[in-house]
Amino acid sequence: MSPAYGESDRTESIATIHAALDAGVTLLDTGDFYGMGHNEMLIGEALRSARAELRERALLSVKFGALRGPDGGWIGHDGRPAAVKNFAAYSLQRLGVDHIDVYRIARVDPDVPIEETVGAIAELVEKGYVRHIGLSEAGAANIRRAAATAPIVDLQIEYAIITRDIEREILPTTRELGIGITAYGVLSRGLLSNTFTRDRQLAPTDFRAHSPRFQGDNLQRNLDLVEALRKIADGKGVSVAQIAIAWALSRGEDIVPLVGAHSRERLTESLGALDVTLDAADLAAIEEAVPADAAAGARYPAAQMASLGTEQ
Repeated sequence: MSPAYGESDRTESIATIHAALDAGVTLLDTGDFYGMGHNEMLIGEALRSARAELRERALLSVKFGALRGPDGGWIGHDGRPAAVKNFAAYSLQRLGVDHIDVYRIARVDPDVPIEETVGAIAELVEKGYVRHIGLSEAGAANIRRAAATAPIVDLQIEYAIITRDIEREILPTTRELGIGITAYGVLSRGLLSNTFTRDRQLAPTDFRAHSPRFQGDNLQRNLDLVEALRKIADGKGVSVAQIAIAWALSRGEDIVPLVGAHSRERLTESLGALDVTLDAADLAAIEEAVPADAAAGARYPAAQMASLGTEQ
């Protein structure tokens, strides 16, 4: 809802958040670097104008630590304890709340031991500014080190039909340690939907204009996978997006799909996935149509891939 996937509409964004809360959605996820604070202020405004009972049950998950320049470019990560507390102070102010429910560094800072970053969040927990500690895009070794420092409730990481590398090492690690997965990118940034076409032109400010999976032959090959999924979706009378969300939900009770929605129309479609049941035959058909390593292209440009705890 803050320009990373093209232009957005403030009024429709707030209406969509309200509609989500009305529908029973309780988790709102953001990052202090989404629109350089814009998204936190947007969510804060939406919460202030929501009905009291809905506002009170909303849980806020916030990522911090990703650094951006005035031009919006990415310039690194900062997990130093003093920075953690500074980021939290600004997020609390922008969101207009007295605590954050789940607080996590967006990417592990390679120059700061994860124990120091998590320890700083633990101090915020002790003082009541944060309720729970999460992680984001951390590898198995850092997950173990973080969990040995303080209780970790979940790992936010990309997980979708065409992004499954966490199944090799990370997912077994989180399940061993009792850590949940908040799965982002379930729709692969709109790729797994009925809306992305082969001739779609992306604005330079759209993240996907720079993502390898949306470039040239990679895009064409990935859209072939979407077409294979579409046949399964059509056979069940649902959309590709609903199949993608239902698939994520089928992976286990410890998987919570994050679904981005610019509008109430997209929100309604996403919520419809709750009514989609995938039986063993459906799951086998999906596996045949889109094998685990079928996607073409990395999910981030090379410079950003270097900061991830996963291989792809």
